[in-house]
Amino acid sequence: MIKIAILGCGWLGFPLAKSLLQNQFLINGSTTSSDKIAVLKNAGIDPFLISANENSIEGNMSGFLENSEILIITIPPKLRLHQTENFVSKIKTIIPHIEKSSVKKVIFISSTSVFADNEALVTEKTKPAPETESGKQLLASENILLSNLNFKTTVVRFGGLIGNDRNPIKMLSGKTGIANPDAPINLIHQEDCISILQKIIATNSFGKTYNAVAPFHPSRKEYYTQKAVELHLPLPEFDTTKPSRGKTVLSDYLCADLEFVFEYCK
Repeated sequence: MIKIAILGCGWLGFPLAKSLLQNQFLINGSTTSSDKIAVLKNAGIDPFLISANENSIEGNMSGFLENSEILIITIPPKLRLHQTENFVSKIKTIIPHIEKSSVKKVIFISSTSVFADNEALVTEKTKPAPETESGKQLLASENILLSNLNFKTTVVRFGGLIGNDRNPIKMLSGKTGIANPDAPINLIHQEDCISILQKIIATNSFGKTYNAVAPFHPSRKEYYTQKAVELHLPLPEFDTTKPSRGKTVLSDYLCADLEFVFEYCK
């Protein structure tokens, strides 16, 4: 049986791990919370308490990667609010451990934030031009991993992550002066994320870069107003006095290359 190591069993990594277990993979999963060790173990995941920092790794990284053929990196940059970590340095710290391990294939979870918001249509051929610090560090991390010859990396650039328990309207509800009302949304459901990652593994599609966004791009105002109504939340109010900036991210290459069909398109 193939063993897969998932670095970061959080909102995406944990359900991904449980889904892969059902497909007869052996799973090592990492968490930074000692309280979650028992949760992972009870799910059938071999748990490891690991914290990747800018200059060091805390925890048994060699044991975590031991006998694993595939590593999935699902740790996001901590660059919101007052968090200002150097995510690139964190990835650089992880790489020597990968090189010394049995891992030959890596999946790196990135984001469509590597593209500028002034593009009309975005494909994998569009030159990345990140405007946020998070986007800049993700792009640099992508390039570092893709250029390493010791393992093959596939980069998956997810759009905004949504799920049954997660939607941006919960943060936008009742707010006023929200920018870019006419900008298109670029979202993807948790279940489609998991299905895409499973498909990459099943088809051995490594050494590639994919955009992963549902083919559903109404305006921010239209979508979030509708979601507020559906969830019986206070409506958000948008600033229509300024031009909207945005992009439409296309996943045509992913759909064709992996023969993938999105299940959640609204």
